Amino acid sequence: MNMETRSLKTSAETELASLFDGARGDFAGSDAVRKRREEAFSAFDKRGLPHRRVEEYKYSDIRAKLKSASALVAAGTDGDAKAALDAVATYGDLERYRIVIDNGRLVTGLSDIGALKGEGVTVSDLNAALGETDGLLDVSTIAAADPMIMLNTALVLGGAVVRVGDGVEVSRPIEIVYTASATGARYTRCRIELGKGAKATILESFEDDVAEAEGNAVSDFVIGDEAKLTLARVVTGEATHVSSVLMDIGASAEVKAIGFNMGTDFARTQSFVTFSGEHSNASLYGITMVREKQHSDHTLVVDHKVPNCESRERFKAVIDDFAEGVFQGKIIVRPHAQKTDGRMMTQALLLSEDASMANKPELEIFADDVQCAHGATSGQIDEDLLFYLRARGIPEAQARMLLVLAFLAEAVEEMEDEGIVSALEGRIRDWLSVEE
Repeated sequence: MNMETRSLKTSAETELASLFDGARGDFAGSDAVRKRREEAFSAFDKRGLPHRRVEEYKYSDIRAKLKSASALVAAGTDGDAKAALDAVATYGDLERYRIVIDNGRLVTGLSDIGALKGEGVTVSDLNAALGETDGLLDVSTIAAADPMIMLNTALVLGGAVVRVGDGVEVSRPIEIVYTASATGARYTRCRIELGKGAKATILESFEDDVAEAEGNAVSDFVIGDEAKLTLARVVTGEATHVSSVLMDIGASAEVKAIGFNMGTDFARTQSFVTFSGEHSNASLYGITMVREKQHSDHTLVVDHKVPNCESRERFKAVIDDFAEGVFQGKIIVRPHAQKTDGRMMTQALLLSEDASMANKPELEIFADDVQCAHGATSGQIDEDLLFYLRARGIPEAQARMLLVLAFLAEAVEEMEDEGIVSALEGRIRDWLSVEE
């Protein structure tokens, strides 16, 4: 990672240092965890907020975006959390378990902890777990130098630890809902572990309707041998949001994941995926939907450390008005990771002349017996298809919306679960204002 040191601090960086100094005595965790927080903030303080001269943040200048640092959000009441939760409608009537994180903290009274325990899934408050387990804030090598993850490690307010036992197949999806019932900065972390042979569907919903609610979240997935994870993430609302996904994949495991960035003023979702066991595969999809002057960044690093693994990355963006989309993707194949099969594609649909998309797919290959490829396209709606629909009596505006829906639905339908597909397509229709 190319993260540079600077001596001059911005106002936001100075305020972040004051926040850390003022809160360090209140942070949960053992002495080892407190030391880890200190080390993380020291490393962040040397680098500062990422900016356009940092290669990984070239298109998403957080230093320019963050003029000042908000105070850490206060814990809300269960009533406040319930009101915020009632406004969340990502998955509608889908039958599921829920884990609620409001203002960066686990709300046990609104979470299905008892029901999940009956399924073989334990849910713990992160702050309690930090007093018992020292390594929960550790970060994989490929993500260790990221300044926003460092900042999360230093300032994390709370979250949850979710453990799916060996051989457990959870009967319903587990939705982790992140809400904001008050203004302020939320630093949240969730650790999700799937034991050997476990099978689970995780839904993450970041629903921030509070314009001043800055979010910095880390979701840390540890996927055991022969486990199967299905993951869907939706980031939406008014807030400025940085979300990091850490994923360590064991042997003979399977991952299928999709991430949505939609309707957020400034969103960066960055994923760091490491293959640690052979004969595993991961299919990773992403969707961006932005308009007006919104900014959405999907950044992805897939690290093939071992042989005989397969990864597929496909990201789609629909960009309107003056909005900006970013895709940065990198597949790394280590010297001993022979028989790797990795393929990456990003496609953007630009709905206005002022919309922009920055694509940067990369391959770093240090092995010779591999199959890897990448590609990127950007364009406008196919006029021939538009003419075809209009010739059949469909109004132009409706025809355009249907073509956009078809473009995005191709990725959504890879998720297979009909309930999840229906819910996600519903969110696309809402964004497009397409009637059923």
